[in-house]
Amino acid sequence: MEFNKAALQREVIYKTSRSSGKGGQNVNKVSTKVELLFDIRSSLLFDDEQKELLAAKLQSRLNRDGLVQVVCEEERSQLLNKERAIDKLTSLLSGTLHRPKVRKPTKVSRQAKARRLEQKRLLSVKKQLRRGDI
Repeated sequence: MEFNKAALQREVIYKTSRSSGKGGQNVNKVSTKVELLFDIRSSLLFDDEQKELLAAKLQSRLNRDGLVQVVCEEERSQLLNKERAIDKLTSLLSGTLHRPKVRKPTKVSRQAKARRLEQKRLLSVKKQLRRGDI
């Protein structure tokens, strides 16, 4: 995973349009909605193995042309929406490429078992003493 925002920005395509939502007259005049498109297949940032992994895991995020599509229209500024969109893409790609550590199976130690059984025994004695057997 050797990519950053600056490297990604060179490989993405931005499309802008008028946004919906808050903004009043600004919404009607200014194209603040940003649609970011990223082509995994032609990217120079990833090797072939990573491209296959990204394409497989991001299948639901790809459009008809096979581009990853991220839409952002949360801010009233086009620049801020572009920054948010690139942040979303960065976190999406890094999360997809992240490989979790393989869990090493372990056993409960003999001392931990003994401690647990001793606690159970003490609790049992405590409850027996509470009984008022007549």
